[in-house]
Amino acid sequence: MPRYAGKIKCIYIDPPYNTGNEGWIYNDNVNSPMMQEWLQDKSPVDDEDLERHDKWLCMMWPRLHLLQELLAEDGAIFISIDDNEQHRLRMMMDEIFGEENFIANIVWQKKYAPANDAKYFSDNHDFVICYAKNKSKNGNNGEETGFWQRNLLPRSEKQDRSYKYDDKDGKGLWRTDNLTGKSYSPEYNYPIVNPNTGKEYYPSQGTCWRTNKEQMQVWLKENRVFFGRDGKGAPQLKRYLLEVQRGIVPLTIWPYDEVGHTDGARKTLKEIFSEQQLPFDNPKAVGLLQRIFTIATDKDAIILDSFAGSGTTAHAVLALNKADGGTRQFILVECEDYADTITAERVRRAIKGVPQAKDENLKNGLGGSFTYCTLGDEISPEKMLTGESLPDYETLARHLVYTATGQAPDRIRQATDKNGFFYETSDKLFYLIYEPNLAFLRSADSALNSDRADRIAKQAKKKQKTAIVFATHKFIGQQELTQMGITFCGLPYVNF
Repeated sequence: MPRYAGKIKCIYIDPPYNTGNEGWIYNDNVNSPMMQEWLQDKSPVDDEDLERHDKWLCMMWPRLHLLQELLAEDGAIFISIDDNEQHRLRMMMDEIFGEENFIANIVWQKKYAPANDAKYFSDNHDFVICYAKNKSKNGNNGEETGFWQRNLLPRSEKQDRSYKYDDKDGKGLWRTDNLTGKSYSPEYNYPIVNPNTGKEYYPSQGTCWRTNKEQMQVWLKENRVFFGRDGKGAPQLKRYLLEVQRGIVPLTIWPYDEVGHTDGARKTLKEIFSEQQLPFDNPKAVGLLQRIFTIATDKDAIILDSFAGSGTTAHAVLALNKADGGTRQFILVECEDYADTITAERVRRAIKGVPQAKDENLKNGLGGSFTYCTLGDEISPEKMLTGESLPDYETLARHLVYTATGQAPDRIRQATDKNGFFYETSDKLFYLIYEPNLAFLRSADSALNSDRADRIAKQAKKKQKTAIVFATHKFIGQQELTQMGITFCGLPYVNF
């Protein structure tokens, strides 16, 4: 949290769908004995558990709160889900992210064939719910900063194929388009005269032309109005390829032939792990996540997946970077025991190459690198009190800055003087007098004394800032420190 708070441009998660058939384990570490008993009573959670929806919400609630803090101000979160919890997820997201920050409910066609054994309907789609950290009030005009703005999708060869005419006048390829407008205006209702035949054309009843009479005359002079191949037909507008928006607005329905399907995702996993059977029945398609990251990220964004599973998110980021030359980074979080052997191993193989892969890029290797980390000790006041767990200087310093400011520090300066200066903001200087051993913490060397306070006060006065000092104890009163522009914050330790 301290290192990446407010820095994640895009979050994608694929949490348990809570279908009743998954048998997922609720393994949160809660302190309340009553809560522990309730959660463990019927774990794993299955379709016989009448409280499975409550448990799913309890599992998701704190995670979504943390993810909301990790998002950048102009970031967005995408969540895969199905009908079992989609409506509950929407209500929970409205409360945590704000109803006003809802972007879209995307429908992904995950199957290409009907299930003939379906009892009622063949379930061929999943949802991808999208919320922004801050939704732009003015859309995608680029005038505001700190608000999420989606990217356009690149145009396909199929979409450009209709631009097949060329007048050889330097304006390039064009296609015909309707000249009538969407809403009626008397100013836009007038005759257009075919210059070749003299025949007048009016818009069809109840409609009007796209523009007024003056602009239409300009279009006629510029040869932007087409009257058929023989020049004797009704007027149409020439739409030039060079003038078309260089991209398309994303739709909320994503067909499998554009972004992939579950069966294809299974086959990709089988190519990568040909030697073993994997515990993933419904992996997400790489193309699905590439579509999300194309819409939601810049080429240097940080992307987070806290339900990493088989590692599709990392695969998609690496593939997208290779395709467009981007330098996007990913953070995967996986708590199951396959984090290294499957999640990280997939990333390793995708980077190095999979000889049996049909996709040439995957076959030759997507390139890139990553670091595999395990969770460190928690920063616990109780464990610091006993000396059971004392964090290193930088870890504690980052945590303290984040706790005090709510912002993740970019760079922590390792203290090189006795004052303990390690970080500054626009109005504050931060000091930490600390070493990760109990002998130091119990000694007078770890205290804020009058000499240190004088030096800190001079530094703060010189920079016209206030000072915050973290230490185990102090030998000077807070009233005097306040007059010096210093706030003291005590660190927990065992004083014996």
